[in-house]
Amino acid sequence: MADWNPSLYLQFASERTRPAAELLARIAKPSASYIADLGCGPGNSTELLRAAWPDAAIVGVDTSPAMLDQAQKALPDCQFVNADICQWQPEQPLDVLYANASLQWVPDHPTLFPYLASLLAKDGVLAVQMPDNWEEPSHASMRQAANELGHPPRGRTPLAGVQKYYDWLSGSGCEVDIWRTTYFHPMESHQAIVDWLSATGLRPYLQALDSLSQQAFLQRYLQLLEAHYPRQQNGQILLAFPRLFIIARRATS
Repeated sequence: MADWNPSLYLQFASERTRPAAELLARIAKPSASYIADLGCGPGNSTELLRAAWPDAAIVGVDTSPAMLDQAQKALPDCQFVNADICQWQPEQPLDVLYANASLQWVPDHPTLFPYLASLLAKDGVLAVQMPDNWEEPSHASMRQAANELGHPPRGRTPLAGVQKYYDWLSGSGCEVDIWRTTYFHPMESHQAIVDWLSATGLRPYLQALDSLSQQAFLQRYLQLLEAHYPRQQNGQILLAFPRLFIIARRATS
């Protein structure tokens, strides 16, 4: 798959950073020495961690050279490494392990979440936020357009149920808090929804197609969005965007 595009990703930086900040606000960890940001992207989430813990050693982990380059330029006092989340090993147990909008791309959550819990120091916190929009028209329409045009659905799979995440993490010795928030983002047009998702959810679909097939796919996808998302009285379109939040704190003994 081609590399991620930091500029395209950051077109909606405020919308992407808001849940990152709200996840951070729930960590309740005044002191932390060693922190990791899994799927750090261009560093917008890592910047929040640096502001919260200015004296901590912070490492950002991602598989995108372009994203890591952007992050390193923005935060030269943090360490950034190119590594797979499933295989990365910290140098020492983590006080905070933070993953904002990244783990939905990683397979095998029954194995992944206990593994991440095992990387925590005593009283360490795993903080996770994942888009939970599999059934939303924005994502169901991707699969519909792909099926109609004879292309296999691609991209990530649905999240596991809340009860499973709770069991995986509580069974790993953590106290667990889980909640879901639905954001309603005002968008200027249906094309703006396409632009937003071209940086994330649409990538696996588009990169599997040639230019003509991409054009046909995006045209049909836009038609489906227009059918599902009516304009408000002021002309804006409300994009519902559910997100799942998890805070897991490892026991002290």
